[in-house]
Amino acid sequence: MSNALKSTAGQQHADRPSAVSRTSTKTLETVRDEAGQVTSVVRRTQLASGLRIVTEQMAGARSSSIGVWVGVGSRDETATTHGASHFLEHLLFKGTDERSALDISIALDAVGGEFNAFTSKEYTCFHARVLSDDLPLAVDVLGDMITGSTFTDHDVEAERTVILDEIAMHDDDPDDVVQNLLAELAWGAGTPLGRPIAGTDASIEAMTAAQIRRFYKKHYVPANTVISIAGAVDHGAAVKAVRKAFSRHGWLDGDAAPAASRVAATKRRPRVGAGEAEVSRPFEQVNLVIGREGVTRDDDRRYALGVLNTALGGGTSSRLFQEVREHRGLAYSIYSFASQYADSGIVGVAVGCLPDRTDEVLAVVREQLDTIAAEGVTADELARGKGQLVGGMILGLEDSGSRMMRLGKNELVHGEVLGIDEVIERIEAVTLDDVRAVAADVFGRPELLAVVGPA
Repeated sequence: MSNALKSTAGQQHADRPSAVSRTSTKTLETVRDEAGQVTSVVRRTQLASGLRIVTEQMAGARSSSIGVWVGVGSRDETATTHGASHFLEHLLFKGTDERSALDISIALDAVGGEFNAFTSKEYTCFHARVLSDDLPLAVDVLGDMITGSTFTDHDVEAERTVILDEIAMHDDDPDDVVQNLLAELAWGAGTPLGRPIAGTDASIEAMTAAQIRRFYKKHYVPANTVISIAGAVDHGAAVKAVRKAFSRHGWLDGDAAPAASRVAATKRRPRVGAGEAEVSRPFEQVNLVIGREGVTRDDDRRYALGVLNTALGGGTSSRLFQEVREHRGLAYSIYSFASQYADSGIVGVAVGCLPDRTDEVLAVVREQLDTIAAEGVTADELARGKGQLVGGMILGLEDSGSRMMRLGKNELVHGEVLGIDEVIERIEAVTLDDVRAVAADVFGRPELLAVVGPA
């Protein structure tokens, strides 16, 4: 962000009301341009029920994006409810007391809106993007879905077949197979973080409608939910619309404090394993991931790791892309990644290559990891890494959907929304020594190797 954009952000998490029966509203961030005009305002309201509503009013926007974030994902499931979070994501679109599945689709299709949902290991999100005038409609539809879904036995059986088909589709995708294999290798088969998000054929086939309903009642509560809205939005009007839409069936009744973030609730870190796993598939390529234990979501080193990840495999100028593809022509696609959770994390390099080049690719990647662990990055790589992170973040926040995602995810998983300027300052503060230290740590840890391809 240029120096012309000035942000004033409060330490909102320090001032939150302790009494669960209170409703509070606070301005978290105000951004002005060089002429002093307000370009963005972030506000947060906590209702007595524990529901949190975070909005960002964007000057000049003509659309609005809304997300309903529920703090439940695949890691919250047991062996008997494995896949329930993803199952619920499907079922909430199947109809309510007021709307059929077709009515839900028509409502937003008729105004040109975009509507979808996704499930992760730690949260589930239902989101929509509409013209500003249609935001009340989107709020009402989502409120109806979250609070009033009927969960009929017929719907459960219909979606069971759809989900089994989706699992089969993922099983045909080498990227999905190798990433699931890596998670299983890292945290163990059947563990909360090691399980595939969608479930397995066995778990989905065995799951009953009653189990899904109980899972919904336990996790889909206001205190475990955040609503984020960005774009052409008035905060007061948005809170009023949310109160109306989500009060169906007494969903907002009662007083409760917001659920503690997973970071705050963490007692101990899951052990990350080491070793090698291979799955044979009749694919043309070998897909492999070389991984290491990474850092947690709240680790202060995550900004240094972000810079390191960018320099290592975050773009066409990165070490891995240049060495593996440009200089040696060993693979078409190669990249590095850093996945972070509340109490664990993993870093790695993913690459696809022809079977007869697997050994050479592995040797080159390992050589690069050893070098960067011993020496860190250069001053030029540090500057490029920072520039790429900051530029990518700012460019990614030019639409209401990206800003909605930033608000909702940060409020839900961290319990706070950092100002954009504060995030930029933390990235810019990363030094060569910071990157060298985190590189030596994570790439000095035991190796994980997941391989998927022809026997």
